[in-house]
Amino acid sequence: MQRSKFLIGGVLILVAVVFLIFTSTSASAQYFMTIDELADEGPAAVGRSLKLSGAVIGDTIQYDPQSLTLTFEVAHVPGDNADIEAQGGLAKVLHDAVVDPNRNRIQVVFVGPKPDLLRDEAQAIMTGKLGEDGIFYAEELLLKCPTKYEEAVPDQAGN
Repeated sequence: MQRSKFLIGGVLILVAVVFLIFTSTSASAQYFMTIDELADEGPAAVGRSLKLSGAVIGDTIQYDPQSLTLTFEVAHVPGDNADIEAQGGLAKVLHDAVVDPNRNRIQVVFVGPKPDLLRDEAQAIMTGKLGEDGIFYAEELLLKCPTKYEEAVPDQAGN
């Protein structure tokens, strides 16, 4: 009798732990998508937690310092590093994405301080949710500006 109580108690604890792990990971799961993949998803992507990458289109950047609201558009860039290298590297891919008016684009809204690296042809990696209005509401915003680092490489290599 004592052994069966112990066994039942152990099984219940194990079930509870598995349930907690499953619910916490599914609730915080993020899907990494390119802008083309997001466009293909359509309404199914609305409200899901997503990580999205794109090339910043410089002339769309607007910042309101009073409300700390930043809006800009990003254009599709490939998500596969092999594709990026095959197309001439990140700087070329970002440039091509920004100047091509036929690429899928999406408007982004971010509330917070304007990042220093936010400029034309920077790579934006954003975490957030797609709204029903088709706008991506970013909660986190990371930026890479490959031309800044490419210019520094010769100096670093000489040292």
